[in-house]
Amino acid sequence: MSNLNLKTPSALASHPTQETIQIATKHPATLAATVFRPDTVKAAVMIAPATGIKRQFYQNFAQYLMEHGYGVISYDNEDIGESMQGDLKYSNASLISWGRYDMTAVLDRLIQEFPNTSYHLVGHSAGGQLFGLMPNYHKFTSVFNVACSSGQIRNMAMPYRAKAMWFMDVFIPVSNVLFGYTQSSKIGMGEDLPKNVAKQWRDWCNGAGYIKTAFGKTVKTHYYNEVNLPAMWVNAPDDDIANDKNVADMIRVFPNMQATTQTLKPKDYGLQHIGHMKFFSRQNQLLWQQTLDWLHQHG
Repeated sequence: MSNLNLKTPSALASHPTQETIQIATKHPATLAATVFRPDTVKAAVMIAPATGIKRQFYQNFAQYLMEHGYGVISYDNEDIGESMQGDLKYSNASLISWGRYDMTAVLDRLIQEFPNTSYHLVGHSAGGQLFGLMPNYHKFTSVFNVACSSGQIRNMAMPYRAKAMWFMDVFIPVSNVLFGYTQSSKIGMGEDLPKNVAKQWRDWCNGAGYIKTAFGKTVKTHYYNEVNLPAMWVNAPDDDIANDKNVADMIRVFPNMQATTQTLKPKDYGLQHIGHMKFFSRQNQLLWQQTLDWLHQHG
């Protein structure tokens, strides 16, 4: 069961606070999450994580948003991090369930925690790819996607393309057969992944349009064609995965989205590297002003 110790606006603490909560989904699963409550709420933000990335990775970014007046929820997807619910080889989680059930439940909880405001998605990689599966997507006012793309392998440059092909086409299927899940943590690719998550990741990255390859097959109900929200898609030129071609490939899956793109060059910010992950690094927090500007514009 979910934690029902909800706070009404009058009961919110008089100083910024954060609390670990649990969120029940209809999969069913119970997700570990953290809610960040500011003094006064300008708007509310859901941070949707990349594949296999725990919510602690976004801790500093979430605190930064809270300190600037935004209520935030970050979370671990089903069977990732503190949302692990048993032996991973028996997990029924998938990318589809992460989008359809996890993201839907987290947004519902965000609205409960911070009523009567606007709601925004900050999606990192998979977190921005999957929200077209959410039946309640229309409750968002805007989307801010970071390093979000189709991840299409053939659009990647060598030598990274060879590494991605080995991971997707050799490591994932072999690991799934041997262990019943993908031991991605062994090679520095985030947390270990449920077999269905890894299999869908592999299948979708081997075709154009990522999840679009599954439309009418394993994905029979979705909202990608209906999404018409304003969305900012930011990437970096040193990102081997979310390069400009793959960002454009993913945006095409949302044909009615009001999409704006921006490529953040490290040298323009005095940085050495941004890549796929380091937008959220505390050392790169001067990039976070991009998010504040967007939220202020669309709040």
